[in-house]
Amino acid sequence: MYENELLALQKSNRYRKREIYDEELLDLASNDYLGFAQDKELFEKAVKDVSKYKYHAPKASQLVNGYHQIHHQFEQYLCQINDFEDAIVVGSGFLANLSLIEALPRKKDLLILDEYYHASGILASRLVKSEVVFFKHNDATDLERILKTNSYKRAIVAVEGIYSMIGDLLEKKIFNVADKYQALLIVDEAHSSGVLGEKLLGIFDHYKIRPQKNHIKMGTLGKAMGSYGAYILASNEIISFLQNRAKAIIYATAPSVFDTALALQAFKKTQTKTHQLSTALQTRINTAQEIFNQELFSPILTIDMTNSSKAMRMKELVKEKGFLIGAIRPPTVKTPILRIILRLGVDVEKIREILYVIKENHV
Repeated sequence: MYENELLALQKSNRYRKREIYDEELLDLASNDYLGFAQDKELFEKAVKDVSKYKYHAPKASQLVNGYHQIHHQFEQYLCQINDFEDAIVVGSGFLANLSLIEALPRKKDLLILDEYYHASGILASRLVKSEVVFFKHNDATDLERILKTNSYKRAIVAVEGIYSMIGDLLEKKIFNVADKYQALLIVDEAHSSGVLGEKLLGIFDHYKIRPQKNHIKMGTLGKAMGSYGAYILASNEIISFLQNRAKAIIYATAPSVFDTALALQAFKKTQTKTHQLSTALQTRINTAQEIFNQELFSPILTIDMTNSSKAMRMKELVKEKGFLIGAIRPPTVKTPILRIILRLGVDVEKIREILYVIKENHV
């Protein structure tokens, strides 16, 4: 039924499949930036926390009876360390973006997305009844032009803290423009939470921006926190609106209790081991900058490839050396790239070793 389409994907080197990789491969492909996905101490603490309660599964949606004490504890802790009024846990980053983008824009509103915004937000934007426009990537001037020249009841702007396929940071001026025009600003911190800032809390922390009523922060638990799920931080009003209007919250089973407990332990570790974790990350970033002679703003190293076939061959070459890296191909990106995560789960000298191999074989 779909054989021609699948054949076309194979011929263009865009065919994808699931694979269980050898655990002995040194992982530089995943978004486990802090190495928490292999931290058994965090796992054991989470097991202990969940074992205190009668139920270890959510059983239903949050608005029926799936909202667990651990969900509540997690939300309170996030509000405390991030200085937001309220929070809500969500099943995944994809569902969090779907919740925000689908629910917040109403008729006569204007939804404005960075042209490189995550696919989950792009998908959700097709469901809204408001006008949807895109602004040039990370361009505060272009965003202001749109806000200044359009008429709307409310404006909602969606951006990312770190853009995962490029590794660049959100331009600080975008906060200023959103505040100037009183636009709601959704900041997807999926790849910046746990990576940036004095307290490793993300782009707000990095720029020392105190959250305002128009600010919304979304973060995932399946990346730096080594768990699964997501959260949304915002004003009391916004969180109340979402739990009454966001279909991906109302009609989905509440997030995993265990994964939420695991993420809570992970966040607590980032706050007690901040300096140690930040220093280790920066050491790896400095190593890559030195080898490739380019400035990096995050632990995401991307290397342009001329075509998908070469990207896949490089991935296999590196795999033969005992390492796993990402070969990212269209349509995820416009042109193929190697995506290398300078994560803490791999010794820095091992990272140095494979980066030289990649550099020597990259033509």
